[in-house]
Amino acid sequence: MANYIGDLRKLVGTRPIIMCGANVILLNEHDQILLHHRVDRDWWGLPGGAMELGESLEQNARREVLEEVGLLCGKLVLFNVYSGEHLYYKYPDGNEVYNVTTTFICKDFSGEILVDLNEGRDARFFPLDKLPSNLASPIAGIVEEFLSRFDELKERSII
Repeated sequence: MANYIGDLRKLVGTRPIIMCGANVILLNEHDQILLHHRVDRDWWGLPGGAMELGESLEQNARREVLEEVGLLCGKLVLFNVYSGEHLYYKYPDGNEVYNVTTTFICKDFSGEILVDLNEGRDARFFPLDKLPSNLASPIAGIVEEFLSRFDELKERSII
């Protein structure tokens, strides 16, 4: 598959770009959330990443989950779309982005967790009241919103 962001970086260098992507809140039958321990920073995040040319957001989310943690997503439910100054991020290599992130919820997945060691150190399910303290800064607000709306999402049968 092409690498849109890599190709764009060849043209613009490390200057800030708008990066569209998706991530997924995967919940198991015990309402535990899957977090992915990144290799580029010592923090945990949601499986997800940048969209490639021609992909839909749903395709983007499914591809990233499969690539990063080896799971196949079934039904995806739109949770929220995030953008703005608070989603600015500077990568360790100096590349700067303003993320536009679409977050989905998925309870319908299959497979065994298999971490791509080029992108992650670990991936596992955590109880919602025992999340690691080192959540990725671009993800922390998403997880906080999800936790604050958990009861409402359950009542509405969204999760």
